[in-house]
Amino acid sequence: MDLIEKIRRQAQLDCQRIVFPEGDEQRTVMAADAIIRENLCQVTMIADPAEVEKKALQYGLKNLEQATIINPKDHPRKQEYTELLYQVRKEKGMTMKLAARLVLDPLYLGVLMIKAGDADGEVAGARNATGDVLRPAFQIVKTMPGISIVSGAFIMIHPDPSFGENGVIIFADGAVHPDPDEKQLAEIAVATAKTTRSILGFEPRIAMLSFSTKGSADHPMVDKVVNATKIAREMDPTLVIDGDFQADAALISSIAKNKAPDSPIQGNANVLIFPDLNSGNIAYKLVQRLAKAEAIGPVLQGMAAPINDLSRGCSVSDIVNLAAITANQAAGMKKQN
Repeated sequence: MDLIEKIRRQAQLDCQRIVFPEGDEQRTVMAADAIIRENLCQVTMIADPAEVEKKALQYGLKNLEQATIINPKDHPRKQEYTELLYQVRKEKGMTMKLAARLVLDPLYLGVLMIKAGDADGEVAGARNATGDVLRPAFQIVKTMPGISIVSGAFIMIHPDPSFGENGVIIFADGAVHPDPDEKQLAEIAVATAKTTRSILGFEPRIAMLSFSTKGSADHPMVDKVVNATKIAREMDPTLVIDGDFQADAALISSIAKNKAPDSPIQGNANVLIFPDLNSGNIAYKLVQRLAKAEAIGPVLQGMAAPINDLSRGCSVSDIVNLAAITANQAAGMKKQN
């Protein structure tokens, strides 16, 4: 069973409520039908029901009758969500008039449903830019306790199963935060551990990467990684985490024996935390293209509830897969809480 199939099977075991704010977008409609057919999650679509029905007929979709379809213009809980938005944002200048207008925006309505406990996660971005997807999430759902930033993890599937966890390695941050300080880097490590457990179901072995291994170089950039490792251990003493590591010492046991013989990682890391976005983004693309690894993501992490952003060039399959990942995140977060 490949990893995506495993993720889908896991989603089926603990069906979560996922909201799709772009409910009338063509690929999203087709993906929602497939998601329902595979029972990956309970689907809520924010759209005019007539538009969804029209597309269902156009594409011969048979399962959308099982979806919950919410029209932002006239849904019965519009006033309740308006008041919730006002209460959450009134100290930032929110008025009831502005809240009533924003509730008509599907991206705001989706995260308000999560805030109200009516949905467990969200998938959007097929039509909207990342900033537009994340803005209401930051304002309303916010970050999880103890975490101040959002980051992006890539699930890398390498053709050589001797690396990571049978070829699976998590890279973070490869998508969001350009230059984290040591506290933020520690938060990225802790959030990535939670992502690894909830989506992939194995225990993380985290290597904090640098151009130095165990103090082989003396530089403030190395100090940041060393200090971040200490902070991450304090945040979660259960973590198997170590650093500073060069990439080869993190991934190859024979090199680790020479460079870091006393480390608990022993060249067997399955999670790699990069010191900044430059290195993380460059590394995932190099591994994807040169090593022929499959890259899944980014999976956004650090939010108080899973809210994931698609590429506007996504396929129907991409949406289905991200829905399954989001469902697993939601179920994992509930268990961890």
